[in-house]
Amino acid sequence: MKPSSHAFAIVAAVLIFCAVPNIPAGRCVVRATNLGYSTHEGEAECVGDTPLTVEFTSTPSVNRDEEVVITGQRSGQVVPERRSLDASVEHALSYAEAQLRRTVRYLGDTVQYPRTSKPDGSWTLTQSRAWTSGFFPGSLWYLYEHTRDPFFKSSARKWTEGLRGIQHYGGSHDVGFIVFNSFGNGYRLEPSDDDKQVILRTAHTLMTRYHPAIGCIKSWDWSTTWRYPVIIDNMMNLELLFWSAENGGSPDMRAAAMSHATNTMLNHVRPDGSTYHVVNYDTTSGGVIARFTHQGYTNESAWSRGQAWAIYGFTMTYRFTKDETFLRTAERVADYFIERLPADGVPYWDFDAPGIPNEERDASAAAIAASALFELSTFDLSGDRKSRYRNAAEHTLGSLCEPPYLAEGTPGHSILLHATGSKPGKSEVDAALVYADYYFIEALLRYRQTGGAIRLPGVKAALSSL
Repeated sequence: MKPSSHAFAIVAAVLIFCAVPNIPAGRCVVRATNLGYSTHEGEAECVGDTPLTVEFTSTPSVNRDEEVVITGQRSGQVVPERRSLDASVEHALSYAEAQLRRTVRYLGDTVQYPRTSKPDGSWTLTQSRAWTSGFFPGSLWYLYEHTRDPFFKSSARKWTEGLRGIQHYGGSHDVGFIVFNSFGNGYRLEPSDDDKQVILRTAHTLMTRYHPAIGCIKSWDWSTTWRYPVIIDNMMNLELLFWSAENGGSPDMRAAAMSHATNTMLNHVRPDGSTYHVVNYDTTSGGVIARFTHQGYTNESAWSRGQAWAIYGFTMTYRFTKDETFLRTAERVADYFIERLPADGVPYWDFDAPGIPNEERDASAAAIAASALFELSTFDLSGDRKSRYRNAAEHTLGSLCEPPYLAEGTPGHSILLHATGSKPGKSEVDAALVYADYYFIEALLRYRQTGGAIRLPGVKAALSSL
């Protein structure tokens, strides 16, 4: 069984197919790997758990993911052709639209905020001070941006207004997540001075958590053991400060954000590009007391969502500062993430979890990273990095657009499934998470806004002679 008459060339490279787990017997998903990263995928007949190996030879310079669909037969049943990535993205956006309409109906007149899934697939709800509260209105704003449907605008405004009081809430470092995803997206799409003032006042409130001797914004207040914990997630809240400094806020906001990013680069990022989750600082000397994890497997392991926050945070910081040290750091943490991904591009909850491949995945980490990698690939990068990051983002996004990650065909109210909040805390494990949906929608829109896929004539083919 050789597809000899249908072989292709790819810069003299041999593309080796890798099996993906959890595929029904008699079939397997295969992805062709070129120079260390997947650039083609499809389905082929398997022998046990091993897919057929096919050699491709051919046209130079495949810069982005383009599906090679392999069709075959077993027991007389034809393996269906998978959608192109463009079609998958459009389908996922339509599905996201339907699911958000469903959630709005589910919430009714209440102004509470989805967070994670119940066993029946419906949402558990939180109040405005939960760190996740900004993601639902943010998702609604993104769908308004995509559709220009007044339904999404009015819904986004309703749940955004429910967060107005956060501008004066100094009890959380996550006011950036809460307000910039909601009021920030609202202002970007429908500018108003009222929204702008809410954003600026929130940035002023966040500055009260900045410690000059340490040069960072404090994360959690609830621990009596840690003096001044700073988590890698906190990089995400710097966007509020950078934006505010450029739009009427104090220059001190930019200086604080720069200092926080610099210290996170120095103290959270390991030499191999992986990251620590938490760094505990001494409030007198400003020095590091300890580095550890709270949601990862061990203190020295690489928690995948923390790694995704780092990619996004340093990429965003470079966008505002154009400081090459932040770009190089974004590349380092991105390279680590990509090199440790399983075949479908959706990471396990921790890259060092002991039970891989039987550990839970984290679709939220995948969505965050994919969105960040789309942005990272737009910068002026050396060598093949631009195509490497774009390929990685498209590959991961393509997997999220399909079952088992897309919730389509299930009773769930979410868009994505199979995310992990805190495995050590036995909380939100293999669940839907509202922030997974937010960054998934963002990644879908970034894919479209940055040009979609490059179409390579002659690369896509159905190999029907297996």
